[in-house]
Amino acid sequence: MATNLVNLEAVGKVYGTRTLLDGISLGVGEGDRIGVVGRNGDGKTTLVRILSRLEPADTGRVTHVGGLRLGVLTQHDSLDPAATVRHEVIGDLADHEWAGHARIRDILTGLFGGLDLPGFPQGLDTVIGPLSGGERRRIALAKLLIAEQDLIVLDEPTNHLDVEGISWLAGHLRARRSALVCVTHDRWFLDQVCTRMWDVQRAAVHEYEGGYSDYVFARAERERIAATEEAKRRNLVRKELAWLRRGAPARTSKPRFRVEAANELIADVPPPRDAAELMRFANSRLGKTVFDLEDVTVQAGPKVLLKHLTWQLGPGDRTALVGVNGAGKTSLLRALADAAYSGGEEQPAGGRIRVGRTVKLAYLSQEVAELDPACRVLEAVERVRARVDLGGGREMTASQLCERFGFGKEKQWTPVGDLSGGERRRLQILRLLMDEPNVLFLDEPTNDLDIETLTQLEDLLDGWPGSLVVISHDRYFVERTTDRVYALLGDGTLRMLPRGIDEYLERRERQRQTGPPARTAPAAPAPGRAAPAVSPSTGSADSAAPAAAKPAALSRAARKELQRIERRLERIEERQTALHAEMAAHATDFEKVAALDTELRELTGERDELETRWLELAEED
Repeated sequence: MATNLVNLEAVGKVYGTRTLLDGISLGVGEGDRIGVVGRNGDGKTTLVRILSRLEPADTGRVTHVGGLRLGVLTQHDSLDPAATVRHEVIGDLADHEWAGHARIRDILTGLFGGLDLPGFPQGLDTVIGPLSGGERRRIALAKLLIAEQDLIVLDEPTNHLDVEGISWLAGHLRARRSALVCVTHDRWFLDQVCTRMWDVQRAAVHEYEGGYSDYVFARAERERIAATEEAKRRNLVRKELAWLRRGAPARTSKPRFRVEAANELIADVPPPRDAAELMRFANSRLGKTVFDLEDVTVQAGPKVLLKHLTWQLGPGDRTALVGVNGAGKTSLLRALADAAYSGGEEQPAGGRIRVGRTVKLAYLSQEVAELDPACRVLEAVERVRARVDLGGGREMTASQLCERFGFGKEKQWTPVGDLSGGERRRLQILRLLMDEPNVLFLDEPTNDLDIETLTQLEDLLDGWPGSLVVISHDRYFVERTTDRVYALLGDGTLRMLPRGIDEYLERRERQRQTGPPARTAPAAPAPGRAAPAVSPSTGSADSAAPAAAKPAALSRAARKELQRIERRLERIEERQTALHAEMAAHATDFEKVAALDTELRELTGERDELETRWLELAEED
């Protein structure tokens, strides 16, 4: 039987007049992988801080097994701003010592993209002080993972990580023997890593076996049973109150006793849930044209991010943009938004963006800078619209809508500057949707939102009839709300990925093995679109006439070549799998690993060429 590393016994915590935790008794055993979920403000972070002894409990006791090696990643790091990355992460280890350590190499490559920390000005010798919050977050995570731990406690570890980083971290944690307690809103990550769930709700913690998917099923069943018990309770209350109304006025003692009994029955009934019931606001109709990009060049200052881009966003398209940081995802959205808000007058550095006449755009930025911090919540909503017509003669006031989105009467008079990040995000989404747009740009919409709000937002987007473009590192959200995935791989192009994020991760892995990508011609437009293929050198449309005139014999030859390429690709894939196994077996033999890596790079290059030729032949055939 596994030994408990940490025990919580009857733990309670109160902030002001609010009870966050009440009589919580839990244990973390060896090998446990626990995900902690719950609404913002319900006490998830407080629970793990008490568990880690970073914060004392008001009541109860927290015990750690003797000699426990505990590693904690909090939401605010304690890195020395005057120190270098090398000092904080590697410590006093000499280069040959840490470079010969497989786990250290894996962590640096997985979190930073390489042992030389590409993207940092001086690599490992970069001073931490001037770095961004996301870069500091990766450094703190690397420092924690490099050490040996019996228990790792992570509070929002996926914040500031891209899709690749999240995928790597999930695989790394699965391979570790350490126990894990993790607070995160990333549902894909929870499913990949965790085998138990703690659901923090109304000062209590409910335990579930399995990952996030198992938790959803188990919670639904628990709530169904609770609803049945609640129905019985309400029936009993109604009987009690009916008995009181029928009773004689003179029998005062008995009715008073029955009133007290009735009050006891409803004393533990929780208040109504803060239902963020999102509605369908987009009633405007889109024409055939939404956004047409022709030979567009997107720049950020002097840096060219995208060039010779021909692409269309059509009515009802649901598109996700993924890619490496700095590849131009947000810059592309801003270029589209600038063209839309200026009526087509403001254009990118090169090419032209044509905007449909009926486009009514709503753009949720990462910073949520559009909200005045001194404005009250209700005022912020009323500035957009005081009342909303729901159709069928029904309408709601701004105050009623705020309640539907989780802002109660008292919360409506809170200054926006006093709201949490998740609350401000929720408020901004409400304001955007109240304006009834027909095109939505969402740049990292899942930041700071709890799982309950995320599922409600997804439910809204399921039935939303407009065009949608999402930038997000939340894989679950992307796969749940969009139909197409486009990738910016840092080579100045935009590619459609038929297999979505799985294909993106495969392409990035090939890039790491073969070196940085060359800047090439743009990928073909999405299937079903009428945009011509654009020549990167002249910007003119290529002639389609020669392709139409190809004889049938060429089609037969193309099919034979396709079959030959497929057989070769199968052999390459088998050899690549074998090479990866050999590299893992000879991880400490640097000469052997270098030789194997050279062969792997050659095979990867050949595979890329064959796949490109396969696509060309498939189109011709």
